[in-house]
Amino acid sequence: MLPTASRGRSSSSTSRANPMYLQYLRRIVKWQQMDIEYTFWQMLQLCTSPKVVYQHTKYHKQTKNQWARDDPAFVVICSLLLAVATLAYCAAYDHSASHATFVVISVLLSHLLITGAILATCCWLLTNAYLREETPGSHVVEQPVEWLYAFDVHCNSFFPMFVLLYVIHYFISPLLVAHGFIPILLSNILFMIGASYYHYVNFLGYDVLPFLEKTTFFLYPIGVVFVLTPIFILIGFNPSRYFMNMYFSRNL
Repeated sequence: MLPTASRGRSSSSTSRANPMYLQYLRRIVKWQQMDIEYTFWQMLQLCTSPKVVYQHTKYHKQTKNQWARDDPAFVVICSLLLAVATLAYCAAYDHSASHATFVVISVLLSHLLITGAILATCCWLLTNAYLREETPGSHVVEQPVEWLYAFDVHCNSFFPMFVLLYVIHYFISPLLVAHGFIPILLSNILFMIGASYYHYVNFLGYDVLPFLEKTTFFLYPIGVVFVLTPIFILIGFNPSRYFMNMYFSRNL
């Protein structure tokens, strides 16, 4: 009898998920329904006190009965800010309007949306398959990680990295793309901080879920970053020049 009830709950949960995604997509084109002020508050807190954001995620679960945001404002504003930042790079390092358009679209899709969807899917599959806390013999309904929540976690993690590696990087890019040891050192340190902060906020996003265990797994990439950074410095690899050459090779 218990397995039958569980399947019924699962299909009911799936049916509730579909309207949630449809409502989310519909609100993307309805600017007046987005909470812009709260979104900017979240962005500020992610750069200063990311734990506060996930404390509010708990309140959202209690009031809306879902972990994921039902407001697409964060994704929309983050996309707009990324497009503006990329245009600034194009204005400084590119001289072709058609190529600038290509760069903006490719950065928006590859850096935030497509990469985000891939990373969110990987974390979603990993957490649901291996990190959910097992309660054998318990009558508590198992809670899966929502895919949309996994994408929210990626967007939350991406924003502080965006501030470091797109905004701050832009203002000091003339120094970072120069030749010499100092540009290599500063560039690697900046990328190390950005990547580490991304994985730290990513860890916080899954650590707040009470039905997951061993979430410290999401901190392991930080160790890899700290190991690779001195190696990149020693071999003279400059990540700033690498990525800038990828898009603006004719102008550097």
